[in-house]
Amino acid sequence: MARTDNKQAGKKPVAAPQDIAAQLDLKPGQSIELLKALHILTREGKLNQDSRRKLKQVYHLYQFIEPLLTELSKDEHAVTLADHGAGKSYLGFILYDLHFKAQGRGRIYGIETRAPLVEASQKLATELGFERMEFLNMSVAESTHVDFMPEQFDVVTALHACDTATDDAIAFGLEKKAKAMVLVPCCQAEVAACLRQTKAMSLSRTPLAELWRHPIHTREMGSQITNVLRCLYLEACGYQVTVTELVGWEHSMKNELIVARYTGQKKRSAAQRLRQLLTEFGLDDLAAVRYPHLPAPSVQAEASEA
Repeated sequence: MARTDNKQAGKKPVAAPQDIAAQLDLKPGQSIELLKALHILTREGKLNQDSRRKLKQVYHLYQFIEPLLTELSKDEHAVTLADHGAGKSYLGFILYDLHFKAQGRGRIYGIETRAPLVEASQKLATELGFERMEFLNMSVAESTHVDFMPEQFDVVTALHACDTATDDAIAFGLEKKAKAMVLVPCCQAEVAACLRQTKAMSLSRTPLAELWRHPIHTREMGSQITNVLRCLYLEACGYQVTVTELVGWEHSMKNELIVARYTGQKKRSAAQRLRQLLTEFGLDDLAAVRYPHLPAPSVQAEASEA
């Protein structure tokens, strides 16, 4: 008997779900079992520092997305959401758990290029009974053109979609007439590569090129320009854009959050400034590739001014 008691004494105590929720400041109704399945929590309900940062990011992003979902869910509308570059689908699962599950309608599509992550996410959704979650093994660009996807999506999200995947998510949102896009860009390299190619010419032409003469500044400047162009493009296409921090810089260096809501008011000034910036930085070749919906200069005068 004493030996059995010692074994029992050696076991790690497992906290009750309500105690775990209180200690970790979880959202009301948050599934403890989901967080364990996602390996955010250990079996004993503990949260390591890395998982704490991930959960903080996802929760903070949820605070921006949830009001959009609530607004779009009015009149019994079944919201469709595309989560691009889904990875392990932390965001998609938590959105479903905290919003879609209680609504009893709506669907989330997780789009990811890594097949093992897609298979694991689909398996977990089945185990949890999250019937209105679907995971697709394809790129963001490919998902725009497949015929089995809905013709229209309400919300498009992209959390740390690397390099041009964020641009592909914007293209998807425009193609699918998304009412809202929530984007956290990551590792933008395309514009920086263009700046490197034209650096010598730019240095001889303008003193502003000193802003990206050193390699580390080229990378940072490329990232900054990329996001500015994305915001102008969204405004030119009829979206109201807000740019803010996702979380504190101590949690993530990839910290810029772009929230775009469709109003239908296409800004002529945004289209003009976008084109001017492309010319100023020697990026005109990107216009047709990244900004195909940008009005041609000859018709900008007919566009509505917000």
